[in-house]
Amino acid sequence: MWKYGNKIIRPGKGWVDDNGVRHPSNWQIWSKEEKAKYNIKEVIEDTPPDSRLYFWSQDSNGKITSSAKPLDDSEGVVGLKTTMKNEVKVQQGSLLSQTDWAYIRHYDAGIDVPAKIETWRNAIRTKATEMEDAIDKASDIDGIAALLASWDNNDEANSMSKFREAAKVIYDNDEANSLSKFKEVAAKTLKIDIPTEEEISAFTPEQKTAYDSNQEKITKEAESKRTIDAEEKITKEAESKREAEMKKYPFLSVWPELEE
Repeated sequence: MWKYGNKIIRPGKGWVDDNGVRHPSNWQIWSKEEKAKYNIKEVIEDTPPDSRLYFWSQDSNGKITSSAKPLDDSEGVVGLKTTMKNEVKVQQGSLLSQTDWAYIRHYDAGIDVPAKIETWRNAIRTKATEMEDAIDKASDIDGIAALLASWDNNDEANSMSKFREAAKVIYDNDEANSLSKFKEVAAKTLKIDIPTEEEISAFTPEQKTAYDSNQEKITKEAESKRTIDAEEKITKEAESKREAEMKKYPFLSVWPELEE
């Protein structure tokens, strides 16, 4: 927001100064010095709070005064919790109405309601109960705000790198992904027989040299294949888990989907 003295002026619109001089609509391209000459100042406005949670007003200088809406009902006033639970009930009813036809058909024609519809409707009711319980358990306005919060892409905990770290732990702890397993596969791929400990102990110097060379080949092949495999599986696991987490937000807007 820009002000000339106490008067708000807007980019793209002309304005008249105290001397009656009209200035062009492109005044915003003026230099800092030119703006200062006319006592034009930029006023940084406060960011408005969530109107669902707060009563607020803004003065001519962009400053905001706010107060949290009451959570609970009081005499003559419906609290935020009741309002939000009513919204959950409306959403639940709207969703369930989409499959009412299956029950009407059942009562009219005796055709069974598809199992997936029954399952979905039960899931909708369960989710609605979870939502209302979560609203009831909120002890303050921040608790309610958390239920309305969207996925924060800038939160370090939600970064892809964090999900990759978790996926890597899972990958490394799986015996099937151990280097020894990849070495077994590498030996078969390279058609190299693995001698027993007893056979190794009886090797001549020449055989030991050949054995060490084969081990280097096997290890190099195994490490290469494991690196490729790990990158593919870790990325896939991390992307899948992160996408699943994203779909949980906002808590009060995410409902079970009906399977096709």
